[in-house]
Amino acid sequence: MLGENHSLLHEFPEYQDIIVKLCQDDDAFAKDTKHYNALDKEIRELELRGAPIDDEAMHQLKHDRAVLKDALFHRLNTQ
Repeated sequence: MLGENHSLLHEFPEYQDIIVKLCQDDDAFAKDTKHYNALDKEIRELELRGAPIDDEAMHQLKHDRAVLKDALFHRLNTQ
């Protein structure tokens, strides 16, 4: 679906407490979470506006979001 929310808390509600704690205690995790959520917001807004960028650029944004999501999820699972 276009325009779906994939923010970290929305994707992993069961990790909410850990996400909040890591964002407070781990500057790198907080920075990566902020970047992930910004990418998600950018993608969502582009989708809702009819994706006014070329397919390759949109694919790259989604790829970057997926790679960052995997890295964040791995860090959540090591807590």
